[in-house]
Parts: sequence; structure tokens; C-alpha cells
Amino acid sequence: MAVSLELFPDQTEYEKKEKCGLFGIWGTPDASRIVYQGLFALQHRGQESAGMAVSDGQNLSGVNGMGLVSQVFNPRMLTEELAGSAAIGHVRYSTTGSSKLCNAQPLLRQFSLGPVAVAHNGNLINAALLRSEYEQHGHIFQSTTDTEIIVHLLAKPTHADKPDPLLHVLKHLQGAYSLLFLFPDRLEAVRDPWGVRPLVIGKTSQGQWCVASETCAFDAIEAQFIREVEPGEIVRIDDTGLTSRRFAAPADEMAHCVFEHVYFANPASKIFGQTVHTARQRMGQQLAREAPVAADYVMPMPDSGRSAALGFARESNIPFEEGIVPNRFVGRTFILPQQGQRDRAVAMKLNIIPDVIDGKRIVIVEDSVVRGTTTRSKMRAIRRAGAKEIHLRVSCPPIRNPCFYGIDFPTSTELIAHNRTVEQIREFLEVDSLAYLSLDGMLSCMKFEPKRYCTACWSGHYKIPIDQPQSKFSFEREQLKMF
Repeated sequence: MAVSLELFPDQTEYEKKEKCGLFGIWGTPDASRIVYQGLFALQHRGQESAGMAVSDGQNLSGVNGMGLVSQVFNPRMLTEELAGSAAIGHVRYSTTGSSKLCNAQPLLRQFSLGPVAVAHNGNLINAALLRSEYEQHGHIFQSTTDTEIIVHLLAKPTHADKPDPLLHVLKHLQGAYSLLFLFPDRLEAVRDPWGVRPLVIGKTSQGQWCVASETCAFDAIEAQFIREVEPGEIVRIDDTGLTSRRFAAPADEMAHCVFEHVYFANPASKIFGQTVHTARQRMGQQLAREAPVAADYVMPMPDSGRSAALGFARESNIPFEEGIVPNRFVGRTFILPQQGQRDRAVAMKLNIIPDVIDGKRIVIVEDSVVRGTTTRSKMRAIRRAGAKEIHLRVSCPPIRNPCFYGIDFPTSTELIAHNRTVEQIREFLEVDSLAYLSLDGMLSCMKFEPKRYCTACWSGHYKIPIDQPQSKFSFEREQLKMF
């Protein structure tokens, strides 16, 4: 049957969003410059805002701004306003709270024990409950992001009086969190007990310790990857070196986010003990075994589909061809209300090579399909270029469930695969065939046994219980009007 657009309400343009990226370093007069380089390498993880906080040994200072790393910072700022021997930085895509300056991180706050800067990747699933409790006791929040509750926890007198306030505070948090804390005398890196989001430790050639969301940031500053921050671990870095303590034992079952390997992470990064490019190639090979098709070429949907497309082509013995060229100067996401505008946006973003596509049977390998409107626009552009057949292959299973751990598809209604068959999706996307990688097939491409990974967005199995689901805008309030 034909798929009615009524099946897909509110067709606002949508693409999966990259959450956030963290970088920190201790013990170098070039701290701000090095963090800038690290954030630049992590730009794929967040393009809404960027920020940095630095320590001069006694005080903290910081700069946050909306936009890309290169737009927020400049050479004078790095050498003057952000002078110091230690720094942490953050690139953000909002998964809790609006895209506005007050939510840009690191959050820099002053409390009874002095100044602190906090940068967060993930989502705290109990933040709404904690925030409501603190607001009832008169606490005033300056942002609408879940991260700010951490500072209020630190500032609570009964917490601040503990021998190790941070260790005590972390026991109150539930959900997914990789965190960097900068104090005047130390940097602390934290990873939740389930290990949902990546966080890795490196060392520069000059001997400085650094921490990042992905190892590709270490490549940018010529640092060596040492190890991951362990789930439930606090890593402290100060003038004496690196030390470690635990605030919780690792969870009985890890919850590494497979979507990091499917889409978010840089192909050059090594996360959860596995190189991303290798994992994606294996997914493409497994997809070719599960959903073979006769075609003239295999083509990637730039850019995150490239590794999987290589694997698909090799396994299927179909030539790999580049017929879709991305425009590097167009942003990854368009928020456009009309289908015609979305089609034009895709035309700006992707350049199709008609001489390669015209009259050919094409396998398009895409990393994932979330809402489907962007993908349909892409398929229409390829069809207009003269493709004889379009066979879409997706290197992960259908995303049918919301994520509450830091990916921006928090409601089922946003997901094209929720309560819809693959055939319905195929008709909506206007392709000749559509196949997804199976859940078991995807997990077979991972380094560790399946029980160590979070598959909630595909399987609906949430390892960290969600008692009170919250939306991205749960903490929004009507803005005060100043006259």
C-alpha cells in the first residue's frame, strides 16, 4: 500500500545529533591552545556551542560561545583571556536544554569551596527529580541543562563537608555521564558505572596528562593514548601526576553505546577497545551477507556511511564508487519546515555525480535512518540524477525506541521505524529495496560479548532504569521579561 504522509506527523527536518565532546589537559603553559586543538578534532560531536575554562593555579576563567570552535575562539583570546596551565573544553549539541548561550559548557560556578568548571557528555535521568527538590529549597538555576544540578550537589553544605565531596556527589547521579571537573589545583575525570559514553586518557610527548572523549583528539596534539577512564572511576590529575579512586564498582553489565560505533565517533578513534573504522567495515560486511542485492555500484552516504560501504562492497564483490560528494562548507543539520526547502538543502549539501549514477543500479549504504525525511530527500536527489535502481542498506537495526542516555531522539513519534514495517519505510523513502542490519549481526561485529553494550534504541532494553522519562526541554521555563 502507499504510505501516507499522515503516518509521519510533524515533518520538521531532523538528523541525529552528536551529543558532546570533552577535552582537558594539565600542566602546560599552552593549555588553552592544546585544548583548542583537541576540541577542533572533536567538532563532529557537537556544533551548537563551544567553551573552555582554564586554571592559573589560583583562579578559574572561561569563555563560552555559540557556534563552531573556530568561531568562538581567536588567538588573542587563547593567549590573554584564557591564559593558564590547565584547561578543560567542551563542544555541545543539546540533548537536555535549548540551544542557547546559558547552556554552553563548561559551566563555571563559584561555591563555598571555591570555583569549579564542569563539562558533561551524556544525560542524567534523575536530574528533573533532583532539580525540583533543590528549587523547592530556594536554589536558583542559571541554565536549563541537566549538568547544572551537579554544581548544586557539590555546593550543598552536607556534601561539601564530606572528606571527598566529589565522590559523595557522584553517588547521587543516575544515567549516562562522562565528566570533566576543573578546580584551581586539579582536574578530575569521571565516567559512570555503566560506561555508556567514552572517555580516554592520554599523555603528550612533553609528559602532560590529558583526557578526551575520543582518541582522535590525541592524534591532533600528538599525544599517546594510555587507557580508558574505567566505569565508576575518578581520575585526578594535578602537579603530582595522575591518581585514581573509585566512587562505584563497575555495573554488572556494561552499557557501552553501540551508536558511538555506528555513527557518532570519528572513524580514526578507538573507543570501547575497538577502532571505529574497523567496526563499521565489519558491519558493512555483515550487512552484505544478510541482505545481498545485484547492483552495479556500492556507494556510501557521506560521510559516516563510508566505512560500512567499503565493507559491503568487499563482501559482495560489487565495485565501490564515489557518486555522492559532500559540500564541506554546509552544516550537517537543517531545520526547515517545508519539504521543498529540505530538498533544496540536500541539493546544497550533497553533489551528485550524474555520469556515475545515470542508468545504474546503486546500493546506497547509510549508517542509520532516524526520522527519514532527510534520507528521503537524499534518495530523491539520487533518483533525479538518473539512478535506474536504488537499494538502501542501513548498517544498524531500525531505531524504534527513544534514547534517554544522551542521543537526541527522546520520543517515539520522532522515529520512522516506530510501529512501522520495513516495507512502509521503504515506500516512504521511495527506494526499490530497503534492508537493515540485524541486531545480532551488529553485535557480532563488536569486540566484546553482547551483554556489555546498550542497544535500547533498537531493542527497547534499558539497562539503566528510566523511572521518570524527561524530554529535552524538561527544564525550560518561560523567560523573564525585562521592561
